Amino acid sequence: MALQKTVDKWKMKKWFQVYAPKAFNDAMIGEMPANEDVAAMDRNITVSLDSLTKNPQHANTNVVLRVADVSGTTAKTRFVRMELIYSYIRSIVRRYKSVSSAVIPVTTKDGTPIVVKIIAITGARANHSKLVGIRKEMSDLIKAFASDNDLDTLIAAVVEGKLQALLNSKLRHISQLSRVEIKKLEVATAG
Repeated sequence: MALQKTVDKWKMKKWFQVYAPKAFNDAMIGEMPANEDVAAMDRNITVSLDSLTKNPQHANTNVVLRVADVSGTTAKTRFVRMELIYSYIRSIVRRYKSVSSAVIPVTTKDGTPIVVKIIAITGARANHSKLVGIRKEMSDLIKAFASDNDLDTLIAAVVEGKLQALLNSKLRHISQLSRVEIKKLEVATAG
């Protein structure tokens, strides 16, 4: 009986260079193996924001990107979501402070449905009516900002902290805030 030759499936794979979307300056994320172009499509890639922006202050944020287009050995991605890691959220929420959080579905200027999850942490304990007021104004401000800007501008504002600073300055008249953070920013999917 003749011995059959086995083919090493790992050696048959092609390597694709993965690039971030335009919102992250088309930065190269890394490489991934796949048997063919179709197998590389729709893969989710989780990467730390600090590796995209080269800013160590962004180490507590993860970005999920999905491969949307493959041409040759180049794979282009699109934005899926950006979220703070749980341990960071736990570290900023302390005793004797109050937290107002909101989940806000919005549509950007370019028609992309987005869900924004946001938290505002007060400097001292706040009563219920103040927390409700903060939540309502946060929702109104986020909806107005999203309707005036496209997805790339919204992502850039969150990454640079401009949106958080705007919210912090606009909400100070209700209660002194120690921090406003975008906990999660994700593209809403149907179903």
